[in-house]
Amino acid sequence: MTGSPTESRPSKILKTQDHNDQDKEDKQLQDLSMSKNPRIQRYLVAIEYIGTRFSGSQEQPNCRTVVGVLEEAFHKFIGQPVSIFCSSRTDAGVHALSNVCHVDVERISKRKPGEVLPPHEPAVVRRAVNHFLQKNEGDISVIDVRCVPNDFHARFKAQERTYFYRLVSGSEPLSTFEKERAWHVPEKLDLYAMQEACKVLVGHHDFSSFRAAGCQANSPIRTLDELHVCEVPATPYFPSITEREQNNSSLKDSLTCSVKPEVGLPINSFSNTDDMVDTNNGKSNLEEFGIRRRHRSYMVRLLVGVLKCVGTGELMTSDVERILNAKTVTAASPMAPACGLYLGRVKYDLP
Repeated sequence: MTGSPTESRPSKILKTQDHNDQDKEDKQLQDLSMSKNPRIQRYLVAIEYIGTRFSGSQEQPNCRTVVGVLEEAFHKFIGQPVSIFCSSRTDAGVHALSNVCHVDVERISKRKPGEVLPPHEPAVVRRAVNHFLQKNEGDISVIDVRCVPNDFHARFKAQERTYFYRLVSGSEPLSTFEKERAWHVPEKLDLYAMQEACKVLVGHHDFSSFRAAGCQANSPIRTLDELHVCEVPATPYFPSITEREQNNSSLKDSLTCSVKPEVGLPINSFSNTDDMVDTNNGKSNLEEFGIRRRHRSYMVRLLVGVLKCVGTGELMTSDVERILNAKTVTAASPMAPACGLYLGRVKYDLP
């Protein structure tokens, strides 16, 4: 699912709150995170994590959280406490292929306390923080770091958020490799019916019927740019003998042609433009901050719960429209479990 906030706000669907009070809280939060010290460098940090052993992303007393673990790693790296501000909050058990946060760091000499040194290069920050993260549980890592201006806010500058939901259908027990990584639905799903139901939800709507409890946005009105259901390979995916033979045959056919094959394109049925490679420097032609390649399938938990019911025949497409128009969360189906949800991408217009 890809969604755009209406006023450069988070695309999460959140609970009702007085607009004026929420605006004041948001402004105070943004002001507090703005560094006034010119010696401080603000870093934009993209992270990936397995959410199973986290009690969510935001810091909580006596709980292991994404922000808490990340702040601890930064503290060990630079020798002083820091505050981490996340672009998107994730619940307990929810994973992230790329969540983004920002942190302010003043590099103080450890040999000469009080002496301010030039900021660390982003690559140094990534390696050092990952060093300390891997000494923890090893279920979170930094995948990208960039220097940004001191007024750049990871949450309020976000333009779009994309979520993925992994749903495994079939009577066979869930694979060991999929446990805590996907929602197992034993029933056979009608993929076409689910795709038709997606069309009802795409667009600019009041998503009150799909709001999660305990959220913060001042309005349930959001623009859902894309909602798509597609079949993807099982995890881990390895091509069968037949698939390998087909791939080898395709490669031979392409080599016999006078046209030079495109370099770096995977030769299988799941290839996409995100895998295109620039032969000059080995970097993706479509490279963007904090993105690993080959992410697929879209959805978020309350929407998934409804679409799953469409897939099993419990609901029809007309029921989805009725639920959307009801504008009350009690009209929706039960929420899908957290284990299948992945925050896939946070998009920015970076300076």
